[in-house]
Amino acid sequence: NQGVKYPNGFALPDDRSARELLALARDLGINLLDTAPAYGISEERLGPLLGGQRQHWVIMTKVGEEFVNGQSLFDFSAAHTRKSVERSLTRLNTDYLDAVLVHSDGEDRHILQHEEVYATLAQLKQEGKIGQFGFSGKTVEGGLLALEQGDCAMVTYNLNEQEEKPVLDYAHAHGKAILIKKALASGHICQHTCRHVEGRLQRRHAGRGRG
Repeated sequence: NQGVKYPNGFALPDDRSARELLALARDLGINLLDTAPAYGISEERLGPLLGGQRQHWVIMTKVGEEFVNGQSLFDFSAAHTRKSVERSLTRLNTDYLDAVLVHSDGEDRHILQHEEVYATLAQLKQEGKIGQFGFSGKTVEGGLLALEQGDCAMVTYNLNEQEEKPVLDYAHAHGKAILIKKALASGHICQHTCRHVEGRLQRRHAGRGRG
């Protein structure tokens, strides 16, 4: 949990707690898991945790960013894109990824118009290794370009930040998919919600203990 922007520190869940979180998510009708090579060892941990239940989850990961020794490193080349996807398939113990997004460094337009990553993802889609591809960007221009060429875009949208709404409007008009990031402003507007979820987890655990 290095480099996060949440209001309070937190400990990463152990495998038992992670399994309980996944079970609770399924109970609540949540079936999409968003991971990335830049999220520490998220992919390595998720692979074993999802054993025997792959069909119940929509798995999305990313390419372009690595997080090494506390620093973000970016590579949008064709070779790295393909290597990253193959590595994610191995880590997640699956033969396909439902969606793969480009993890932008902020230079959205340059990435989409001058780097090889988007064309490579299109090839991987044709090969059947990924279902959809898209872009997790930082600008309205990037989001619009991404939707013109790809299947989906991830945008920042919450009560406080709505600058990327034109991307949502474009997606709605053209039948493209949108994924929202920072919906709770990195935890700054979800204090009550977080306490509610913690309470449900505690009650679920206590109920199992009585059984």
